[in-house]
Amino acid sequence: MADLSIHIGKLELKNPVLTASGTFGYGLEYADFMDLARMGGIFVKGTTLHPREGNDYPRMVETPSGMLNAVGLQNKGVDYFISDIYPEIKEIDTNIMVNVSGSTVEDYVACTEKIDALDKIPAIELNISCPNVKQGGMAFGTNCSAASEVVRAVRKVYHKTLIVKLSPNVTDITEIAQVVEAEGADAISLINTLLGMAIDAERRKPILSTITGGLSGPCIKPVALRMVYQTYKAVKIPIIGLGGISNWKDAIEFILAGATAIQIGTYNFIDPAIPVKVVEGINEYLDRQGVCSVRELVGGLIA
Repeated sequence: MADLSIHIGKLELKNPVLTASGTFGYGLEYADFMDLARMGGIFVKGTTLHPREGNDYPRMVETPSGMLNAVGLQNKGVDYFISDIYPEIKEIDTNIMVNVSGSTVEDYVACTEKIDALDKIPAIELNISCPNVKQGGMAFGTNCSAASEVVRAVRKVYHKTLIVKLSPNVTDITEIAQVVEAEGADAISLINTLLGMAIDAERRKPILSTITGGLSGPCIKPVALRMVYQTYKAVKIPIIGLGGISNWKDAIEFILAGATAIQIGTYNFIDPAIPVKVVEGINEYLDRQGVCSVRELVGGLIA
């Protein structure tokens, strides 16, 4: 077998296959379908300082080769996570990481400080695609100064591996990537969902209660690959690639484009055992290609 191990900041991962936040619950929901310990890591659902009810229904809709969602970060808050979820997941033999979201810099910082105290959570993924309520609802991740401010503030209070998840809804994603790198991010994950919408022609109304939502699934893979490739040439920190990955071949493409690791998101809803299948597929590919370590492939695209 090839060596599938990788490093993301201080993190040691047994393989580069991770699950994307919001698509895998807290991990335990998928325990009947696979051995969770076979994955490199799990990003649990978005966690905020205070409980959130999320958006009104309908908030999910299928689209060609993908889906739109406007769930709105529904969760019971970080204190519930610490008291009720953390004890149940902390002994899973893989890296358990928390996706942290917020509406103000202060919210991000307060939530991060609570998670920093948890011994068995070695990393957070900072979701800067959230609307900054102090700047009229503009997402932190679509503005260099806002992205810089929130990452700088979190870096001051967080002492483990800091991964920043980037929004694709920008003119030049490399600018945001360079800003968060300069502010101390250990790694970046990209891409988050693309902004889209769906319309009910018979009713002449938008299908989602919020009108627009986040587009994910295989339809966004070409955009995600392009952004990973561009960002790999612009930063020195590791990249975790995601966006439409549905099999081992997709994962290898992202690694060749510059991703050190990958996340599987929407396809978990279609095949709940897909992460383990991707791990096996990557291993078989490396053996077939005569490659000793997956690390040799990172950024190995011949262009």
